[in-house]
Amino acid sequence: MIEYISKGEIMRLKMIKKLVDAITLLSQPTGTTISALCERLDIDKRQAYRVIDEIQSEFKIMIEKDKALLGGEIRYYLDKEFTRRLSEIKVADLNLTLAEIISLYFIKGHARLYRGTDIETNIERAFSKLDVFVPEGLSEKLDNIKTLFMSADKLTKDYTGKEKTIEKLTDAVLQQRTCIVDYNSFSSGKVKTFNIDPLKLFDWNGGLYLWIRVSEYDDIRTLAVERINNISITRKEFSRPNNFNPDELMEDTFGIIYDDPVSVKIHFCAKQAPYIQERQWCKNQNIEILKDGSIILTMNTSGWYDIKKMILSFGPDAELLEPADKRQEIKEAIKQMAILYK
Repeated sequence: MIEYISKGEIMRLKMIKKLVDAITLLSQPTGTTISALCERLDIDKRQAYRVIDEIQSEFKIMIEKDKALLGGEIRYYLDKEFTRRLSEIKVADLNLTLAEIISLYFIKGHARLYRGTDIETNIERAFSKLDVFVPEGLSEKLDNIKTLFMSADKLTKDYTGKEKTIEKLTDAVLQQRTCIVDYNSFSSGKVKTFNIDPLKLFDWNGGLYLWIRVSEYDDIRTLAVERINNISITRKEFSRPNNFNPDELMEDTFGIIYDDPVSVKIHFCAKQAPYIQERQWCKNQNIEILKDGSIILTMNTSGWYDIKKMILSFGPDAELLEPADKRQEIKEAIKQMAILYK
């Protein structure tokens, strides 16, 4: 069961921040006033006096004060001897804007990959602490901000029990160390053991994947993290391939499978045209609009397996026009489907 920061812990953190902010004001050469404490800590005068008492009782720091001059406020100072030995105490102000906080909670809403793992616990703890240090005036809006985004768990892979694997992969990527993995290959139906150079972790459609170089073949491939049954980090260091650019690779592939390039032409009926046109399917694509409202999508990409699944998912609303050999492959798949539904 995941343990998040309790409300009591949050309150304690907030109180510590107020005390440290108060000490910062009191440590100034000119000291501070009750009014200044109230403004900085967003408290009333009664609470300000209580903060001064707590600093003296909890931190054992003596606080001096000067009498008011000409109707001015009494100024409070830290004990001079303590101040002499005190390096400036600060809790950094994050100075986050509302837009920046919204962006952070948007990212958090997409952290569903780590549901049930220690990583989720760390994410929740980090955001609980963020709640404490948000800029003044925004704290009241946090509850509304949190409700803007929801986490969709549908089709998300479960990484419970894979924390150690993810941790080892992270270490191996950072240290550039070759690994030995036992990998459950769905294509062969067997568990394969081979050496990999882990290059970069990335998420895709609710799953966590890894760009790797297969040491034996010097090929760039992707592995699904949940299919790694065992991983050992070796002492062998590797150098990243000079031509490895994960952003370009993702742009050049239709899905996550990086393989031989393929050029396809797909006809979509008018009903599906708006859906197809609103998306960027790959880096190199072109859309031709026909008179009847239907379209032809041309793509130069890789990952035929994912393209094939996409075409079949549209049923009679999509027709592969080119290339001829892939069109025949689609025909065979449709025949097999027809047999199943006889």
